Amino acid sequence: MTQFATYPSLAGKVVFITGGSSGIGADIVTAFARQGALVAFTGRNAASAESVITAASSKGPTPLFLPCDMTDVNAIRAAFDTARQQLGSIDILINNAANDDRHQLEDVTLEYFDNMVAINLRAGFFAAQCAASDMAKSGNGVIVNLSSVSWKIKGAGYPVYETCKSAAIGLTRALAKDLGKQGIRVNTLTPGWVMTEKQLRLWVDAAGEKMLDDNQCLNGRLVGEDIANMALFLAAEDSRMITAQEFVVDAGWT
Repeated sequence: MTQFATYPSLAGKVVFITGGSSGIGADIVTAFARQGALVAFTGRNAASAESVITAASSKGPTPLFLPCDMTDVNAIRAAFDTARQQLGSIDILINNAANDDRHQLEDVTLEYFDNMVAINLRAGFFAAQCAASDMAKSGNGVIVNLSSVSWKIKGAGYPVYETCKSAAIGLTRALAKDLGKQGIRVNTLTPGWVMTEKQLRLWVDAAGEKMLDDNQCLNGRLVGEDIANMALFLAAEDSRMITAQEFVVDAGWT
């Protein structure tokens, strides 16, 4: 059985995870709970969130689920207020919420474009704004913005999503400079093709399996736990002098 690292500096930390009710986010919630962190996570699917709470509670403190439409900035602010009231000041933010809906350039309307930007870029910006206010007061904090290898590998069929995910790196570097003197570290975590339930159901067919075999350097398949383990390292004091950087977990695709 594989044994993963324990980070004592994460015990008792208040961690806010966006989009934690399914996929990679769900694994990140459980990983931080395993470290003894106090976790709040957003999502829109209450039934799915219950499964995450059950899994995380078996490893550590029971996480707090915050139903939230991450395209609504006022809802984001309200979720942070609730997290503060119930858990305390935010120490760590994992900006994970996203929507990788497939689309073609010619079909994109202004409304669709704005909605995709709202979930894939704007949400992370305003979540960082909320979290940074807490972190600045304590003189310490961590923000991890999730990107995607999709734009690096020139993936076809979702240009708005890829544009937003490339912008995550710009957001990281801008915030790292603005917030660094306040003791806040900001890094980008870039996953490869992770075998979430959604990916397996919609896109990992025979052609997808061949693409993985042809492009990954390593055998095997990425799972959410692989991404979560890097998130833990970036949030822990073990990486205390690392900021403004990108960390790619993609089995060597890029």
